[in-house]
Amino acid sequence: MSAAYESHAVIQLAASSTAEHRPLIITLFAVFVVATLAITVWAGRQTRSASDFYAGGRQFTAFQNGLAVSGDYMSAASFLGIAGAIALFGYDGFLYSIGFLVAWLVALLLVAEPLRNSGRYTMGDVLAYRMRQRPVRTAAGTSTIVVSIFYLLAQMAGAGVLVSLLLGITSDAGKVLIVALVGVLMILYVTIGGMKGTTWVQMVKAVLLIAGALLMTFLVLWKFDFNVSDLLGTAAEKSGHGAAFLEPGLKYGSTDVSKLDFISLGLALVLGTAGLPHILIRFYTVPTAKAARKSVNWAIGIIGSFYLMTIALGFGAAALIGPDEIKAKNPAGNAAAPQLAEYLGGVGTTGGAVLLAVISAVAFATILAVVAGLTLASSSSFAHDIYANVIRKGTATEKEEMRAAKWATVAIGIVSIALGALARDLNVAGLVALAFAVAASANLPTILYSLFWKRFTTQGALWSIYGGLASSVLLVLFSPVVSGKVTSMFPDADFAWFPLENPGLISIPLGFLLGWVGSVLSKEEPDKGKYAELEVKSLTGTGAH
Repeated sequence: MSAAYESHAVIQLAASSTAEHRPLIITLFAVFVVATLAITVWAGRQTRSASDFYAGGRQFTAFQNGLAVSGDYMSAASFLGIAGAIALFGYDGFLYSIGFLVAWLVALLLVAEPLRNSGRYTMGDVLAYRMRQRPVRTAAGTSTIVVSIFYLLAQMAGAGVLVSLLLGITSDAGKVLIVALVGVLMILYVTIGGMKGTTWVQMVKAVLLIAGALLMTFLVLWKFDFNVSDLLGTAAEKSGHGAAFLEPGLKYGSTDVSKLDFISLGLALVLGTAGLPHILIRFYTVPTAKAARKSVNWAIGIIGSFYLMTIALGFGAAALIGPDEIKAKNPAGNAAAPQLAEYLGGVGTTGGAVLLAVISAVAFATILAVVAGLTLASSSSFAHDIYANVIRKGTATEKEEMRAAKWATVAIGIVSIALGALARDLNVAGLVALAFAVAASANLPTILYSLFWKRFTTQGALWSIYGGLASSVLLVLFSPVVSGKVTSMFPDADFAWFPLENPGLISIPLGFLLGWVGSVLSKEEPDKGKYAELEVKSLTGTGAH
């Protein structure tokens, strides 16, 4: 029997076993969704003020927030995208895990404590402290919404793959409906639960995700008698690439362009975390800056443990399932982890169906928790920065501000559904890397200049945010991610004149450069008194909310 025929037979068997156990799978899946909605409703009843809605009343401990940060960060990209990338590209796929983890050192050392001390609810609070309020808040709000929507694309794409795999949906229309369902659930999470509901869902989901990954890691290693060398050897052999599968260069390194793409990806991953709006607002949910710093320590430990397990998940999928079968389910590899779960439980057995349902439900809960955090970050920024401080010029009541946040949630949900439908066949880890690039280009330079450079001006902030935002988004639009490849958003068109898949190599230095040039050329005299106040506040916490 040929390898291709054998692979096809296994796919058919998996499909028929999934169909046979579909009622059980749907029931377990529904239990997870209902449970998380119940948590949201419970938390929503305790959300009474703007502080509750935006920052969870600042009542969470360092450990709770660390768990929630982990839940917010370990997204569909971490679980589905990285497992798929490692299964298809071996060593080069694992680079995503390394980049995502190392990025936390930048957040810990430069951003977590000063940001918690300096702001109230959003990134705009920090930037507007020593700048002209209205233009800077408008820019911060715009950037937050754009970065969040890029990140939301990845989660929507992951959800589409996951649920269509479980329900046996193969039509494009069916996948679009699934993306719409995720959008509706996301809107409910945020409008009902606010930050309290979102935080509790993220904490529960982090525990479930770690437990699920731990179980799968144990089962993969058990299949190879806990011999990691055997696991890697089998994965290399079955990959079709031999020893090259375990060495650098399979995805990045074969050409000069791919080498530059790797540098660009690394820059985006390492610098992007400290500029992600949904991560930044998590620092406001704890009572003190010390707790913010401790929560990042907890997050690093939890996230690091998880990323170590992605080695077993990715190489396990390559060794036990093989790239052909993985690509048959999803060309970008996003279905590798659920496929591995079914294989480990036993293809065609109740155990396989249960493990597939549980792991998929955990991954779906992951997606819901992350999209809720992202939507909350962008709707909060719109309501607090743009609506309350720019449109209403500080005259809006807390009730009006919260109402604006809820309407913004609906609008962002609709946009995300539309774009998520287009992005359903792209690798989610790659999509998240784009969000990191946009965050590192537009947000990070402005935050660091605001906190640490006394000559920084309003013009510098605007040039940095809009310049970094425009350059990164423009380069993405004209990159192979959008057109020119089989796995592009528009595979039948080709208008990709920018050769790199990630814009970070160009747009991140440009964001920093524009912030410096804008400030140097500005006629505005920096307010040194305000900078001194911000410096004391950011370093000591004096006067922090």
